Amino acid sequence: MTQFHLDGFLPYRLSVTMNRVSRAFARRYEAEFGITIPEWRVIAVLGSFQPLSSNGVVEKTEMDKAKVSRAVASLLDAGLIRRAVDRADQRLLVLTLSAKGRRIYEAIVPRARALEAALTEGLGQAGRAQFLALLDLLDAKVRAMEGDGVS
Repeated sequence: MTQFHLDGFLPYRLSVTMNRVSRAFARRYEAEFGITIPEWRVIAVLGSFQPLSSNGVVEKTEMDKAKVSRAVASLLDAGLIRRAVDRADQRLLVLTLSAKGRRIYEAIVPRARALEAALTEGLGQAGRAQFLALLDLLDAKVRAMEGDGVS
């Protein structure tokens, strides 16, 4: 039987680390604002790229459609986002932050930046740039594999 060292397997390590980072960040806003990780991701994407359709949110976050749909429904119910007909394409519904959603976004962004600074502390500017370049390289490789049908 071939030995497989999961702790050295890059996709596993990325997934575990991403989940830990998400939970660490969620502890900084969940109790105060009453939003979940998927809801914050929707708010963050809308704060940067609104207006967007739900499919646009799926593309920007890489979350599955069902998770985005649940987050959007919850945010609509809480009055944190609005849904309207797109002016350019009447068949399309787009999402934007409400004033209340914008206030939450503005309150959480400094916390996101502080967490990022804490995570990258000690890397220095060059190390951080190199890390981001490596992430870009991995992302490009994955996108190329998806385009080739490689799984």
